[in-house]
Amino acid sequence: MIERNFLSASLFWVLICAPAVYGQPSKAAGTAEWDKLVDGAKKEGKVTVSIPASAELRKQLEEQFKKRHGIEVEVFTSRGSAAVRRMADEFKAGVRHFDLHFGGSSSIVSGMLDEGILDPIEPWLALPEVKDPKQWWGGHLWVDNAKRFVYMFQAYLSEIIWYNTDLVKPNESRSYDDFLNPKWKGKIGYLDPRTPGAGDSTWSFMWRVKGEEYLKKLVAQDLYLGRDQRLLAESLAKGRVAVTIGLSYYSFLPFLKAGLPIKTLPTLKEGNYGTGGSGNLAVIKAPAHPNSTKVFVNWLLGREGQEIVSRALGQATRRLDVDTRFLRESGTIAAKDVMSITDFLQIENQSEEKLDKVREPAAKVAHALLK
Repeated sequence: MIERNFLSASLFWVLICAPAVYGQPSKAAGTAEWDKLVDGAKKEGKVTVSIPASAELRKQLEEQFKKRHGIEVEVFTSRGSAAVRRMADEFKAGVRHFDLHFGGSSSIVSGMLDEGILDPIEPWLALPEVKDPKQWWGGHLWVDNAKRFVYMFQAYLSEIIWYNTDLVKPNESRSYDDFLNPKWKGKIGYLDPRTPGAGDSTWSFMWRVKGEEYLKKLVAQDLYLGRDQRLLAESLAKGRVAVTIGLSYYSFLPFLKAGLPIKTLPTLKEGNYGTGGSGNLAVIKAPAHPNSTKVFVNWLLGREGQEIVSRALGQATRRLDVDTRFLRESGTIAAKDVMSITDFLQIENQSEEKLDKVREPAAKVAHALLK
């Protein structure tokens, strides 16, 4: 579990030191083209961004982007499925409120890509350090088959199962089979796998490695299902459940800060899957604030933005110039630190191809079993 002093030091470093260390946009600001873009963004006044439900990330984006460029960030935080549904509905109604979104791949593909509301990403990349594939582990990676609309800026393995240290001993759960022990009946919290997110991602992994019969037995354990990430995290922290499956580090951050007895469970014997987590970027067609959108995209994908997002979410960027080794403290293993890109692509389950071949059939099983 992250120690409070470690967490505080990390966030202090980002908020106080990062602007001085990362001069990435200011170097480009010497060019007339970039200066003109930033001036245009300031005239627009703001950029509207949809992000994962992380209060810490919201705070840092609002403060640091404005500090860097003098441009307001209007941030909308929500679970991905709810956010993309709102953006798609507004787009169809002719409303151009949101400029861009980053979050999980499943909701973006089903709610945005399939609805035809996304702009190709590459025209929005301006800074050399963002455009250069050599700055990124694996080069430029994409979620969508067309390799144009959904850019994956993170890649990692996540210990996505958390436990209450007052109720569970780590050696009691070393395999997914251990969750079938009668002692855990009614004590397993699960982020509803019938909606896009880490809950359905983990469910699809279990479907692939353990099979449908295993999932039937797991459901018979009277899972404590929920779609409210904070409520599920609170249930674990306060001992209402002993284990949660499908929640990410940022959901637990307030409780980690409070020193409550929660910790990630080490990777089980069945292994793990690769993911980009919440690090998938999509730009809405004809955004309301095009100059601000472009400045924000390049700041987000630059060194400073990626450092901030990685630390706030506890997820690992693919940028090679950002240190991600500290994330091991929060149960996240950066793919670039431990494996080849070839190995990662074999185990990832968030690309459009894997969504069609693995996640979709697993989701059908979830809907059938969880009525």
